[in-house]
Amino acid sequence: MNIPAISNIEFAQRIERARQLTQAAGYDALLVNSNEADLANVRYFSDFWPIFEIAGVLIPVNGQPALLIGPESEAFARDRSKIPTVHKMLEYRESADPAYPGVAVKTFKQVFAEAGAGEPRRIGIGGYLVTTAPVLDGLRQAFPKAQIERADQIMFQLRGVKSEGEIACLKKAFEISEKAAQRVVDEIRVGMTELQVVGLAQQAIYELGAEYEGHPTYILSGRSSRHAISRPTHKVIEKGELVQLNVGARVAGYSSSVGLPVCMGTMSTQQRELVEFGLKAHNWTAQQLKAGVIAADIARAYKKFFADNGMSHVYLYGPCHSVGMVEVEPPWMEEISQYPLAQNMTFQVDTFCSAADMGLRFENGGRITASGFEPFTGKLKKVVEL
Repeated sequence: MNIPAISNIEFAQRIERARQLTQAAGYDALLVNSNEADLANVRYFSDFWPIFEIAGVLIPVNGQPALLIGPESEAFARDRSKIPTVHKMLEYRESADPAYPGVAVKTFKQVFAEAGAGEPRRIGIGGYLVTTAPVLDGLRQAFPKAQIERADQIMFQLRGVKSEGEIACLKKAFEISEKAAQRVVDEIRVGMTELQVVGLAQQAIYELGAEYEGHPTYILSGRSSRHAISRPTHKVIEKGELVQLNVGARVAGYSSSVGLPVCMGTMSTQQRELVEFGLKAHNWTAQQLKAGVIAADIARAYKKFFADNGMSHVYLYGPCHSVGMVEVEPPWMEEISQYPLAQNMTFQVDTFCSAADMGLRFENGGRITASGFEPFTGKLKKVVEL
């Protein structure tokens, strides 16, 4: 299989760029953290994806980076990490909270000293929302005089505009997702459960070369199709129902998703009205995207598009979110989003409509160009009756 990956050179460039931004922001060190669900920041620098435990990457302004892991992951981390220095720490242990008597671990004071960070005055935290209390407590105990501050803006600067290597990984992930979604459309049947259909999607994405799902697969039928976020169940899919499909594959850390509604039979008038409007709004959104446009302007116009079409009652959230190492990553595109779109930013056009007893999502990804939006997918942007 021709599966792309991020080069060792690019990993080294990321560390150096992060060092420069950390210094420019006035920090002595940047500490980014990740867990199994939100792997992005740690994997971005190290290619290590924690399981059960959490993980961190320390990048000092003056010194060498280090991967911080829990006590059980050492062999796994050393085999996978692009950062050669690996430290075991109790603060990064799994949530069962084992004590690990007799296991040699490091403290933050030791780790910072060995990395060349000494006694930091200001520490920036990336991945602040997934940073655990034990990590913050450990930092405060080690450096009681240091300012410990949220520094997610550094990661936004690093990850917002994608490299050609990242684009290649995303394109492959979307290619797999689209093919897997088509297989689901071909094989889904009345009488199957939502979870059985999830099995079809998972079989396809792994056969086609994905390393993992990009997100939990959505197969949401009937009233559950109106859920913006949800999980499939043992519910049996019935004739005449709308089914919300969202199939995502992950390649080299990069996530994707392809979403569409399908009807298990001929659509009712109400179903067709909702699906045709959703597709219309989805296509309209893609036409608005190009470098230089202010994100808030698109979000406001999108909400107005619902109102102008008499569909405000099915509106829930804005038109797009960024996509990369997680399927939903910053920046979102909301009415308060004052940033301009830039070339090689990557977005999911995520069109969700929720009525009283049914809902749908059309979702496809692509990148911003100087003249518009280059889609990674689009073969399933259509009304589907089975």
